[in-house]
Amino acid sequence: MERNLLPVVQHPFSILAVLLITLAVLFAIDRHPTLSKVYKVVPLLVFAYFVPTILSNIGIIPLSSPLYTIVKKWLLPASLILLTLSVDVKAIFGLGQKALLLFGTATLTIVIGGPIAYIALGGLIPEELGDQAWKGLAALSGSWIGGGANFIAIGESVGVDESTYSMIVVVDVAVASVWMAVLLYFAGRSKQMDHAMGADRTSVDNVRDKVADFQARVARSTILAALLGMLAIAFGGTAFATFCSGILPSVGNIIGPFTWIVLIVTTIGLSLSFTPLRDLEGTGASQVGSVFLYLLVATIGAKAEFSKVLQFPGLVAVGILWMVIHAVVMLMVRRILKAPVFFLAVGSQANIGGAASAPIVASAFHPALAPVGVLLGVGGYVLGTYAGLLCAFLLEKVHYLIH
Repeated sequence: MERNLLPVVQHPFSILAVLLITLAVLFAIDRHPTLSKVYKVVPLLVFAYFVPTILSNIGIIPLSSPLYTIVKKWLLPASLILLTLSVDVKAIFGLGQKALLLFGTATLTIVIGGPIAYIALGGLIPEELGDQAWKGLAALSGSWIGGGANFIAIGESVGVDESTYSMIVVVDVAVASVWMAVLLYFAGRSKQMDHAMGADRTSVDNVRDKVADFQARVARSTILAALLGMLAIAFGGTAFATFCSGILPSVGNIIGPFTWIVLIVTTIGLSLSFTPLRDLEGTGASQVGSVFLYLLVATIGAKAEFSKVLQFPGLVAVGILWMVIHAVVMLMVRRILKAPVFFLAVGSQANIGGAASAPIVASAFHPALAPVGVLLGVGGYVLGTYAGLLCAFLLEKVHYLIH
């Protein structure tokens, strides 16, 4: 969108202030007993993307700024370290075999479902979109395996345009929100569904107790030393990854300097999760990481324009078929395992929605189970990078196969 007038707000720190105020208002709404209901329909993360888009498109803030580049290069890797730092691998494996199988199935169906859907309906996407078709779908795979950080990480790794981001966000919201509504419906009928299938619900109670114990063990007051420590780890790890990315070779069209940064910081966070530093989660490591993530999403939204958002409905068709493949396979595997529907719902949403919305679905079954969604959602952050890159590789091959 071309504009003749300069934006009202132009200085990078002033733009940062506008974005922080925007996010603060959105989270204040989340705490309101009535207004927060809107987030049950459209996730808060989507508002964090589109409100800055509106602000930039009407001329309040600019469509481009040095701030946006700094946030992408430094806050994205830093957020990935802090979000993966809290992974409790032992606790996740302690959730039970059926929960892990359904979570893994959810990841697998996203990795293979995207290329299958692209083969089937890729012809509906106009040729003019070119490489952005598979690249946009690759970013979507990152979102549907891990969450917002992975969506942007994979998108930046493969080179998604800002206009393509906008289109993919529409696909994400339109398709994933419908599936989330189905999962919430399952929550209301979980006892009947489990009884009809003969599923053993005692495993859900065991998981609830384990998570409650874990939460009580790590929770403690936030102190200055802990905050400084997590920031040192986040930005120190990002600086190290940035240095390494300058000397590591590119591999094809997928793994370039930025991809190396994402892979290295994810590995750093995952490795540190096996050390006592994982306890930094108790003083807010993931919360600080989420602040970086939401600022990142806000800056990506600020760079987008509305003009091309709905030009390619073929992408929506591919997304719908993709989600149908995911849903059908998940229901089939649950029937084979005779698993509680809770494990299907939280395993699926931990992938599709990530740690931001998986707790919502989990708490719909029982409030005490919300942390299970967090644990699996954080696990999705780890898988989102690696599995998303695998899906990107497959989508690229399919793209050149059908074109």
